[in-house]
Amino acid sequence: MSGTVGIFGRNAAPVDRALLQALAQFLAYRGPDGCEVWSEGSVGFGHALLRTTFESESERQPANLDGELWITADARIDCRDDLAAKLPSAAEKLHRNAPACELILRSYAAWGEECVQHLRGDFSFAIWDRRNQKLFCARDHFGIKPFYYADFADCFLFSNTLNCLRAHPGVSDELNDAAIADFLLFGLNGDLATTTFRDIRRLPPAHVLTVSADGLRVRRYWTPPVDGRIRYRNPIDYVENFRELLKVAVADRVHTGRVGILLSGGLDSGSLAATAREISKTTGSGLDLRAYTIVYESLNPDPEGVCARATADFLGIPSRAIAIDHLRPFDGWDDPGLNFPEPVENPFCTALDEDFAIIARDCRVVLEGEGSDNLMYFELLPHLRDLLRHGEWWQFFVDVPRYLRARPSLWPGVRRRVRGVFSRNAAKHPYPSWIAPELEVRLNLAERWKEWGRWHVSPPHPVLPTAHASLSTPLWAHLFEQEDALAAGCTIEVRHPFLDLRVVNFLLALPPFPWAFDKRILREAMSGRLPENVRVRRKTPLVSDPLAVHLNDEQAWWRNRVEWIGDMDRYVNRSALPLIRGQATTDQEDEAVRPLCLNFWLQSSRRVRYNLKVETWNG
Repeated sequence: MSGTVGIFGRNAAPVDRALLQALAQFLAYRGPDGCEVWSEGSVGFGHALLRTTFESESERQPANLDGELWITADARIDCRDDLAAKLPSAAEKLHRNAPACELILRSYAAWGEECVQHLRGDFSFAIWDRRNQKLFCARDHFGIKPFYYADFADCFLFSNTLNCLRAHPGVSDELNDAAIADFLLFGLNGDLATTTFRDIRRLPPAHVLTVSADGLRVRRYWTPPVDGRIRYRNPIDYVENFRELLKVAVADRVHTGRVGILLSGGLDSGSLAATAREISKTTGSGLDLRAYTIVYESLNPDPEGVCARATADFLGIPSRAIAIDHLRPFDGWDDPGLNFPEPVENPFCTALDEDFAIIARDCRVVLEGEGSDNLMYFELLPHLRDLLRHGEWWQFFVDVPRYLRARPSLWPGVRRRVRGVFSRNAAKHPYPSWIAPELEVRLNLAERWKEWGRWHVSPPHPVLPTAHASLSTPLWAHLFEQEDALAAGCTIEVRHPFLDLRVVNFLLALPPFPWAFDKRILREAMSGRLPENVRVRRKTPLVSDPLAVHLNDEQAWWRNRVEWIGDMDRYVNRSALPLIRGQATTDQEDEAVRPLCLNFWLQSSRRVRYNLKVETWNG
């Protein structure tokens, strides 16, 4: 969660150091452990440091290697020993506890731009290569660490914080109408290369960017693999190898004294808690684990809190339930101290800010279970086709009856398919009628509406096409960037062990049946490590939708007293907006509140327009 910023002047003019210093100071809320700048000629970096690992205790940034390579990075590197072993003899003095920025610098010195093929972990960084007079930037495989930039004729700007770029006097507040339209239609910007602001772009996940006198070049360096195929004779080998991979993934993310776990009552976060607890016991590291559970107590009673507490008690981990019954839609959205860099469709998103603030009093690092559902999304037919393609007839005739026996009932799936065939058009939610006509025509939004959700990944995965394709959707970057923006203000770093590349590659290479079916491999791996009722528990939805409960409140202040900002007329025909009712489906609720979310965000965005000249020269 450290803050990074940089300026590269293309006109060879010296960097304005006062401007650079002001931008770095703007990032101080992200990194209370140090704020420094470096500049040389037409290039300069700023860094606000947040120490979240043992290795970062000796870290200072911007850092350099022999005065030839300079870096500013927000990074955490996995597989450190493997990486150090691959580096050439010139890096012999690299010590085990070298900070991540040094590992990245030495990797670049050894392999140049191909260093990203050797890096594992969560990272967003920029390297100034003095010898080759170029700036090399990279973002991690899933976009856990953000990277934004603005490219002008005379300079190139970058930061891992969108509002930091907005603070630069050369960056306008002009909005990107295509991104706004995507938000109104789908709840997020589907273009991974753009942001809500015209002048600010984002580097997509798994991409690198190079800036030099020759121009700017962006390229993809990684895609989720499709060629892995792991087949063991002994079924227990699958479970043991997965358990070991999950263990090293968690171990690489707990190199610190105290770690929080966002613990629900389910299997995913519970497995992380159990694995972290095992690491603490077997290594004698004295890792201090704390569990935090977000619960509804009266508004929407559910068993999450009870199950989470059972897991924490079973593992001997202190736990705290954070109740959010008090939160109402759009609570806190008018708080001048709280802003979202881009529109957010969740009216309750201030709850995350409150949750992180509570956790930050104890921890700087927290583990989250995102990724498991995607990676273990089960599909039978691709698996059966793959068996036939490889001539595995015996396995085919074994798996089919085993699947039929394991599935509670065949008929629900058949009924869903029949309904899908005969009512496909009727089931599709209609195109919103309240989109401003001029915007619709100018951006051809009706056609974009039809195309949305058709995530074509080429080549498709032979046995896990949906799981594989889901890793490339814009939802991931959107989720992580929102999380980063809120967590950074609380000095919390969120880490995701299930998105460790070793775990991802392994799960994408397994036979889907039986291991992806009902997350069997995870359930088997946690045998004896979690309370049995939690280990076998299925996902359970909330008893009722909290938003629907509040939509039924006729006295809600935002229902009839919304102060509409003038810019909304560019995007929405307000006279055609649907009534907000609690009887709507979840999709209809989301559609109804998105214009309100955008309106509140636009008001907030206007409040946080930063005039850097005033801030800099007036102190």
